[in-house]
Amino acid sequence: MKRLMDILLVVPALIILSPLFALIAVIIGLASRGPIIFRQQRAGKDGKPFTFLKFRTMRTDVDPYGASPKSGADPRLTRIGRFLREYSLDELPQLVNIVMGQMSIVGPRPLYMSQMAEWNQRQRRRLEVKPGLTGLAQVSGRGELTVEEKLELDVRYVETASLGLDCRIILATICQVFGRRNIYEKRYSQTQETRTARTDRRD
Repeated sequence: MKRLMDILLVVPALIILSPLFALIAVIIGLASRGPIIFRQQRAGKDGKPFTFLKFRTMRTDVDPYGASPKSGADPRLTRIGRFLREYSLDELPQLVNIVMGQMSIVGPRPLYMSQMAEWNQRQRRRLEVKPGLTGLAQVSGRGELTVEEKLELDVRYVETASLGLDCRIILATICQVFGRRNIYEKRYSQTQETRTARTDRRD
């Protein structure tokens, strides 16, 4: 049923959003040199690697694994990349991952392969389900949560997963995206808010 819901929701979404995909691709291509799609190996169900897709939001001459990847003031971000992140539009190519069966709409967010070695036995339970485009941790605080809190929420999702919970998470995600809440880690979002306030005063 979960897979059926993924297909019934995602395939029409891909068709409807195809003009937006094309527009974003053109803007990224005009704004900076480099690939339109960013590809990276992430941990899937049972820890199996898969190619994770996103619209590229960073310059190509920087280290994507460097410090402060969750900061709106990250100098590695392109101008369009910052906008895409703030509205979660950079995540749209993962709809293709869902159609291919590598991800689901709802589940723990796919993390780096190297991070698996840092998890304890309980935290590794997050690998029992397919990773998701959104998840319980993303609607329960997102950037406000510590890594440990996110992992615990991922495990709690595995333990309590149901279609009803998935529907609630999807609805909460829609509200969160349009509200642009908890986009960045708390330590970075505070800095961003301070910078925005200063800019407003100057204007």
